[in-house]
Amino acid sequence: MVAVTMELSLAVAADNLRPARLQMAFTLGFHIILACLGVGLPLLMLAAEWRYLKTGDLLWKTLARRWSKAFAVMFAIGAVTGTVLSFELGLLWPEFMGRWGAVIGLPFTMEGFAFFVEAIFAGIYLYGWDRLPKRVHWLTGWPVAISGFFSAFFVVTANSWMNAPAGFRLVEDKIIDVDPFAAMFNVATGAQVTHMIVAAYLVTGFSVASFYAVQLLKRVSAYDRRAFTLSLLLALPLVPVQMIVGDWSAKVVAKSQPVKLAAMEGIFDTTTRAPLHIGGIPNEKTKTTDFAIAIPGALSWMAYGDIDAEVTGLNDFPAEDIPPVAVVHIAFQIMVSIGGFMMLVALWCLVVFIKKRRWPESKAFLGTVVLLGPLSVIALEAGWVVTEVGRQPWIVQGYMRVSEAVTQAPGVWNVFYLTLAIYSVIGVATVSILRQLAKVPVVETSDGA
Repeated sequence: MVAVTMELSLAVAADNLRPARLQMAFTLGFHIILACLGVGLPLLMLAAEWRYLKTGDLLWKTLARRWSKAFAVMFAIGAVTGTVLSFELGLLWPEFMGRWGAVIGLPFTMEGFAFFVEAIFAGIYLYGWDRLPKRVHWLTGWPVAISGFFSAFFVVTANSWMNAPAGFRLVEDKIIDVDPFAAMFNVATGAQVTHMIVAAYLVTGFSVASFYAVQLLKRVSAYDRRAFTLSLLLALPLVPVQMIVGDWSAKVVAKSQPVKLAAMEGIFDTTTRAPLHIGGIPNEKTKTTDFAIAIPGALSWMAYGDIDAEVTGLNDFPAEDIPPVAVVHIAFQIMVSIGGFMMLVALWCLVVFIKKRRWPESKAFLGTVVLLGPLSVIALEAGWVVTEVGRQPWIVQGYMRVSEAVTQAPGVWNVFYLTLAIYSVIGVATVSILRQLAKVPVVETSDGA
């Protein structure tokens, strides 16, 4: 009887694996966009308000106030979708939280404190317009930006631990000597957290600039031009920073997750002077990456700092431990390609600024910036595909498989369908509200602050 029950439970878990993965991927992909805007928008509204304090120009105050309203929408929806994700960890992956909660619970707790601080000061900042002294009001916005930063920091440390587990010992299948701080600050934390937070500012800057580039293509106004300039000033300087951080991240992956590195580059055979693949489609049947442009030795040098270094290929790993190679490789190529395009735009701006001391003003440039908004979001999503799918089949690298963590409760497909319906309504409502906020504001003509 016990054996039959166990077999039924395993069968239910196997059936739940796909819908649980799909729901987690969908809700995370939805939330991460809101989370990035929640991290980046406070910096923009604080910068605009600072310009108002310095100049007394009410146009800057109008811009800061409009962005604060957009932030309020993002924060409210992000709070809901973030709460859903936290529940999903327990409901969809109970074995993961039950087994590893003591090791990785600290960053989730700290993220909760950061969220509460952000919520408290967001309320003060939003309500305090024209009620608090000008400088005091501006200062109340800083805890919002700082706590948003730390909220992202703590969440990503938990994910980095899943990629590079640390802070415990496993003896006879029992977890002992738990060190939550060692778990948080594992070998992947620095690179992954930095990569994600810089990405949040890039997504915010380019998404906002993209919207105002559309407006400038329709008409030229001081309001739109200031918003466009300020958002680009957030994003463009961080593009080369992200390129450096991306290289750092690749080196960390090479040491801590060599199978993910091999999947990212479509390397099947272990080789010295491993080539860097540009483009290409991995063929898991023939064990080759077709149509790729190979740069000999470049991967060995980028991953290990030595052109003659050996890179372990996918063929040397157990078949059951290899992630979906084509998905990981193509997502990585998309992310890197978009990053390269951003770098070209940044260089374009730098060259024009050196020559003319201003931004490019052509329609071609504005059209390019329009593209950078959605492209930055695509790069963000592709990066998370690389991070999460590249770790498969593990939920905790080397210690627990995703199939071992999934719930055995029935009805997961129904929950997934319901989630799709609810999130569709949330998405439409969010876009509708933001469209209303995007209407050209009436500039204040008196200052009651």
